[in-house]
Amino acid sequence: MIPHPNLADILAAAGRIAPYAYRTPVLTCAALDARLGARIFLKCENFQKVGAFKFRGAANAVFSLSNDAAARGVATHSSGNHAQALALAARLRGIPAFIVMPDNAPAVKKAAVAGYGGRITFCESTLKAREATLERVVQETGAEIVHPYNDDRVIAGQGTAALELLEDVPGLDAMLVPVGGGGLLSGTAIAATSLRPGIRIIAAEPEGADDAFRSFQAGRIIPSTAPRTIADGLLTSLGDRTFPVIRERVERIVTVSETAIIAAMKFVWERAKLIIEPSSAVPVAALWEKKIDLGGLRVGIILSGGNVDLDRLPWTA
Repeated sequence: MIPHPNLADILAAAGRIAPYAYRTPVLTCAALDARLGARIFLKCENFQKVGAFKFRGAANAVFSLSNDAAARGVATHSSGNHAQALALAARLRGIPAFIVMPDNAPAVKKAAVAGYGGRITFCESTLKAREATLERVVQETGAEIVHPYNDDRVIAGQGTAALELLEDVPGLDAMLVPVGGGGLLSGTAIAATSLRPGIRIIAAEPEGADDAFRSFQAGRIIPSTAPRTIADGLLTSLGDRTFPVIRERVERIVTVSETAIIAAMKFVWERAKLIIEPSSAVPVAALWEKKIDLGGLRVGIILSGGNVDLDRLPWTA
């Protein structure tokens, strides 16, 4: 069995990405504390480069490559934040990033990836087409594949957010994290439980995309099928690199309703004055709906990103 990333890998990642990634602030909001019944500390990855935590993992993967491997570039298939993050990290290292994107991806996302210098190859929107196109691009270029979450370098990079949070706010009782593919959750769990044994790591995901919840209960990966949620960053299935870490180090996974996601997102916008995307609101919604009792405790919440389509805000639909 291949060992999973450990605290040393996350500390190394922190040093590696420090010249490139932002050390994002930790903010508080008295109104949010009162509404949720706990002392909440918000790790604002919505202020990270490309507007999401994804830049941490992408930067760690890109800057850990040897010069020979880096010269051939990096490649991935993604229509979301990972595509932008990898394109920017590659540009900062001066190497090409080959991004396979579905042809029906939103125009704003295509423009963002191109703006960061990504070399886009379009394909049909099926997973089969994306994987086949990526394989062809890699054969033609020799580029290194950097998976959005099922990659130890990416997991270690994502864990640096929790590292910073615990440095800035010692004595946290619990951390709440959204879960999609599990890169952020597994990296957070490794960092937090290694630095603070006994800290409670709790994940939250939408009821309409509850594959991680069901996988956690079953003890095996149950792939996501036809997920339906406004939290479009949490649609992917867990990976074989992330799931074992989650099983070992995460206390529980809870699910939340779409109504609670929207209410929590709106409250954070209005009262904390923070622009967050629906995926970021999911862990806030877990306390909003009282899916777990953390009353009176010191709780860190990683706000995973702030990339929102302002023409399609969920409370105006």
